[in-house]
Amino acid sequence: MSQSIELSLEQKFSIRSFENQVEKMSREQAQHFLVQLYEQMMVRETMYKHFLKQEWGLETGPRF
Repeated sequence: MSQSIELSLEQKFSIRSFENQVEKMSREQAQHFLVQLYEQMMVRETMYKHFLKQEWGLETGPRF
């Protein structure tokens, strides 16, 4: 994956560790894990959008 933002050394280490864990998974485990990861990414994206709407005053409901 080509990225314009450089990852920290800790993030690179985390990716390598993650890679080692994935290599030990069965195909079924990896497929299940990917679906869970994708769901988490979607939830995170939705949360970011919600927070940005709140921060920018684009929410239609009351702000707390």
